[in-house]
Amino acid sequence: MDCLVGIDLGSTSLKAVVYDPAGRVLAAAARPTERFHPDPAHPEWTVWQPEQIWGGTAAALREAVGRLDGARRIRGVAVTGMGMDGVPMDEKGRWLYPFISWLDPRTGPQLAWWQEHVGAEKTFAVGGNPLWAIHSALRILWMAEHEPQVLARTDKWLLIEDFLNFMLCGRRATDYSMASCTLLFDQRALGWSDEMLRASGIDRRLLADVHPSGTVLGEVSAAAAEATGLPAGTPVVLGGHDHLCGALPVGAFRPGVVLDVVGTWEIVSTTVPRPVLTPQVRETGLTVQAHVARGVHAAWASTPAAECLEWFRREYGAEAARQAASEGASDWDVLMRAAAASPPGAGGTVFLPHLSGSTCPVIDPDSMGTFAGLRSRTTRGDMLRAIVEGLDFQFLDILRAVERGLGTTASRLVAVGGATRNAFWMQSKADAVGKPIEAPEIEEATPLGAAMLAGIGVGVYRDLEDAYAHVRRPGRVWEPDAALAPRYAEAFEAYRRLYPALKDLHREIAGRTRS
Repeated sequence: MDCLVGIDLGSTSLKAVVYDPAGRVLAAAARPTERFHPDPAHPEWTVWQPEQIWGGTAAALREAVGRLDGARRIRGVAVTGMGMDGVPMDEKGRWLYPFISWLDPRTGPQLAWWQEHVGAEKTFAVGGNPLWAIHSALRILWMAEHEPQVLARTDKWLLIEDFLNFMLCGRRATDYSMASCTLLFDQRALGWSDEMLRASGIDRRLLADVHPSGTVLGEVSAAAAEATGLPAGTPVVLGGHDHLCGALPVGAFRPGVVLDVVGTWEIVSTTVPRPVLTPQVRETGLTVQAHVARGVHAAWASTPAAECLEWFRREYGAEAARQAASEGASDWDVLMRAAAASPPGAGGTVFLPHLSGSTCPVIDPDSMGTFAGLRSRTTRGDMLRAIVEGLDFQFLDILRAVERGLGTTASRLVAVGGATRNAFWMQSKADAVGKPIEAPEIEEATPLGAAMLAGIGVGVYRDLEDAYAHVRRPGRVWEPDAALAPRYAEAFEAYRRLYPALKDLHREIAGRTRS
């Protein structure tokens, strides 16, 4: 019986998942993604070691493949994962420097240079990217300044998924969605931008050739087969950026569907038929990039989300942990019970969830988290409910910015991620937004999306619609309580007034803490 393998390179784990053509998990294994701090003089520098990325993924593959019975035939494998992190490789396939992680802040000066010499407007008009220090081009510029001898020996700068594909089949290539993460890709031409290369001074020879997701790259080599347990000769197919792969098994590649990926960070994404690269879209903080689905683009925003709840749990959840231990429950259950006991509107408490700044619909790294409306009667449950509702309102604000900037209307909201297991949060979000939210019963949507691309590439599926028809799993739908609409409309307006009322004060505080 045929099966397909999806590999997901995440910031916390390296996953290998084997699926049957109906999207059911047959076997899975994972290894941790280990962070390294290579320089005691710069303790904030964070890297991934290529040998750990390859070794951990190979071990996870060996374990997962080893659990299959002999009747299973692996038809193809594809890789998905985080977007911007890359590694310099020489002509003989040796890595020359670790991956500079997206957690690493060292490229701040290169970002400032890019803002001055290239500019946010031109960058977005060509590549659809807001300017973040983590983009790949800025890592290459850092290398040119600080490790020029490494860059001189570099044949190709491979993004992290492309590195793994190279280790599997020896091919140096990338896909449109990954190339979109570099600042060097032209969204209209779907190729490397001569204009951005000239402006940055980056040599085109460093960049791998670009192909659509679903393209067959090559076959698992004998050496890779020995390391991973995959049969030699297994086709290796181009996957792509993780959240876009995660959109495939839930149908969020179709126009009008908005995908809400909810975890420590929240990504709100929708599909557009062409790249919308207007100043209005840029000013909302949206990213526009080529999709892993062929012939369309994605527009998306990302922002910290459950990080706010995790912060409250870490700093103020000791009592809940003790209560949970006495009940044999989880501390999250206790905390969400307390939040649910607070009335909608959280007793007048409002939370601005900008613990790590604001990314959309306002770009302001100096904005800060804030509780407003605290009184002596405010309870822990009120504060927790205010956090949840603040995250609901942040999502609604982003959703409206997406619709306004793109001139679209969300016809369907689909949620995936760890937060979909939090029934209180999901119901609260549906109530606050005033729209139904569906959470499909999909196991590991991101690697499944990669496996779907593998299946399309090798002919298990005719196309993406056929793949979706095979794997689709309708799930729970949270319907909004219409009776709460007036109350949430008032609370949302209070939430929207917080940022403009506080932005100057937050900028002043941020300036004092930096000095």
